[in-house]
Amino acid sequence: MTDDRETSAHRRLRWGVLGTAGINDAVVPAIQASELGEVTAIASRSPAKAEEHARRFGIPTAYEGYEVLLADPDVDAVYLPLPNHLHHPWVLRAVAAGKHVLCEKPMALTADQAGEMRAAADSAGVVLTEGFMYGHHPRYDRVREILRSGEIGPIRSISTSFTFDAGDETGLTAFAGNPGGGALYDVGCYLLHVSRHLLEREPDAVTIAAQWSSAHGDIDMLSAGMLEFGDVPVLIRCGMWAADQDVVEVIGRHGRIVLPSAFFCAEGADGIEIHLGDEVRTEVIAAPNHYSVQADDLARAALYGDSPRYPGSDAAANLTVLQACLVSAREQRRVELG
Repeated sequence: MTDDRETSAHRRLRWGVLGTAGINDAVVPAIQASELGEVTAIASRSPAKAEEHARRFGIPTAYEGYEVLLADPDVDAVYLPLPNHLHHPWVLRAVAAGKHVLCEKPMALTADQAGEMRAAADSAGVVLTEGFMYGHHPRYDRVREILRSGEIGPIRSISTSFTFDAGDETGLTAFAGNPGGGALYDVGCYLLHVSRHLLEREPDAVTIAAQWSSAHGDIDMLSAGMLEFGDVPVLIRCGMWAADQDVVEVIGRHGRIVLPSAFFCAEGADGIEIHLGDEVRTEVIAAPNHYSVQADDLARAALYGDSPRYPGSDAAANLTVLQACLVSAREQRRVELG
């Protein structure tokens, strides 16, 4: 595909949204505010919900049923925020319809499903990416720069935590008893993802303990443990009935880096702290909305042939680790990855 950025600066990717999930409140306005995208359609199984969301976000077209949106020739790409167990079938239908797809994390339930989805997208000649929005914030590029510079010395350990308390919110999709529910699938996937990308390799083994809840559909409501990246241990803690915490800490021989609001990247918490001895340096990394950057990442891949930051192959790698974590938690043992 030729790079025609200069001659087609007016080109914009036309997005459709499959579903009326709550995360649309963050993602849809961000796509509308992106450099290369516009939202032209939204679909729901409920026509009333589709119409209400279309009015709320100023979307021109509302459809009853996802298939109708996928048949719209004026939709180039779809954002797919459906429940986790529906990602696999609807991504396959979307790419078969010739649509580029931004699929919410985790992209599938298993690495095999993710591999099938990636192969289908490649065969259809469309772009498929996974929605890890946090990693599009440029402060993560800055963290990698610091790590590669050796400023904090060799990495000795990483500690990650992403928890919140939703134990009383029994209506959440994650508690519906469908496959793909639970702490590891819902928020633990972030911890695996950031660890893999900061260390730039895959783990050798995982050991996870979990607290399970029959009242929430027999899912892990809190999981914690260790990933082994050679001699670098990564501690993870994720949960949906624990006090709020959202932080990544990279510990080196000479210093450490702390990322507050590591995954939400909340406004006002978009800096990083570099601790060297008794000195603390804070760097604020200003950036546009990371959901907008995520949308433009796919748009540049679709319009100009750029490589997306998180392609389908990365989704399969992350799910390989996630599946090992689930086995470890259920069987209460250390699991090695091949």
